[in-house]
Amino acid sequence: MVLSMTGFGRAETVYEGTKITVDIKSLNSKNFDLNVKVPLRYKEKEFDIRKLLNDKILRGKVDCYINCESLEDSNDVKINQELVRNYMKQLRDVGSDAPEFELLKMAVRMPDVLSTKSSELEAAEWNALLNVVQESVARFIEFRQTEGSQLAEEIEKIVQNIEYNLSQVAQYEEERIQPIKDRYQTALKNFENIDETRYYQEMVYFVEKLDISEEKVRLSQHIKYYLEVMKNEDFNGKKLGFIAQEMGREINTLGSKANHSEIQKLVVEMKDDLEKIKEQTLNVL
Repeated sequence: MVLSMTGFGRAETVYEGTKITVDIKSLNSKNFDLNVKVPLRYKEKEFDIRKLLNDKILRGKVDCYINCESLEDSNDVKINQELVRNYMKQLRDVGSDAPEFELLKMAVRMPDVLSTKSSELEAAEWNALLNVVQESVARFIEFRQTEGSQLAEEIEKIVQNIEYNLSQVAQYEEERIQPIKDRYQTALKNFENIDETRYYQEMVYFVEKLDISEEKVRLSQHIKYYLEVMKNEDFNGKKLGFIAQEMGREINTLGSKANHSEIQKLVVEMKDDLEKIKEQTLNVL
């Protein structure tokens, strides 16, 4: 099964008046390159988030952005107004004749007047964050699967083009050898005192050097193996790249032995298709 290395996933949730959004996106990369940006409040859980992403995403240049947005008008700082008024009353009772404003300044410095939201990450909030990260990863993987299916269809068509052009080579094989035989026959008639046995041995040796049957068989096998791996193995991008390299070797050898303009044209078409395959294979996980 083909998975695309590029992908995108987004998920969000609301926890106690705070909207948590997680975005994950990836591009092609030979290895796993992860960049995670989390709010300071969740910094202590960055390692756990990284491990989850590493286990699920495997390869690619990955960016994960976690954002928090307060949906409430109030901020995290609370003033205990009743306590402030009580402090001001007690300051007057002890005989302070300071202005009202000065009494307020003294009162707000007293203990427990200001309170803030707990800085400790509670288990419930961490579970909410973990769930939304997992949901974003699930959507990311779904995106990869959809892109991978389209990618597999496109690659398969290109591989079939190579297979078709390879099948067209056979019709020119006898045609490319016959002129060589004719030249040898003509040369044989134009010279005297030639060892015919040795002459024909040399001719057979030369024709065998141009034989392309082995290259055709190996290229056909590589094509079959490529399609099998693409359809039946997971996380097969690197393996498909290696098989494409082997296909390239056979096509190049086929071209060097062609000795025929029409076969050369077919080889050029196969090389062009192979470059497309290599380019697309880079995007396979």
